[in-house]
Amino acid sequence: MNDSHTIGRDLRRLRRVRGLKQGHVADLLGVTQATVSRWERGLAWPDEAHTALIARLLSQGPTQATPGQDSALKHLVRRSRDPVHLICDRSHRLLAASPAREAEWTVSASTVLGRPLLSYATPQILAAESGLADAGWYDRPDGVLDLETETNHRPDLLIRRSRMRWERILLEDGTAGRLVTTLRWGGP
Repeated sequence: MNDSHTIGRDLRRLRRVRGLKQGHVADLLGVTQATVSRWERGLAWPDEAHTALIARLLSQGPTQATPGQDSALKHLVRRSRDPVHLICDRSHRLLAASPAREAEWTVSASTVLGRPLLSYATPQILAAESGLADAGWYDRPDGVLDLETETNHRPDLLIRRSRMRWERILLEDGTAGRLVTTLRWGGP
């Protein structure tokens, strides 16, 4: 139960767990950063309307995203000159792809945006994926894994023989994304 005296503490805990800045929470609630700070410190209390908004924010599961989150990260991926793409770490849904990555595919990134990409994985990628839990990958907010893969022989979403890097990145909504970057191409 949240009353006006504990809601600030709960809001601060939520913000810290999800890695959100006070300014971002303020934007979501339509108030200033200073107001959020006062609420969190117990120096002021939200009105009834803001209490309802905060309760809704507190009740959202960590996998529920709101529109516009992580737009800067997606923008950087889409502007990168490197072959890179961003996926949801758990569902493998495509969140963004660079032009260099999209150039490897015969379909546009927009046609597979939001769709899981795991069905395109090579045996080496699937093996690495199956070992992530035992390696503690999901227990950390960040992580890096370099791996070698062979080609998947799929012309629509080609994965070439290469060395790639997976980087786990905490997203604004508390879920994790995975930045997938090709480090170097292999032989034919």
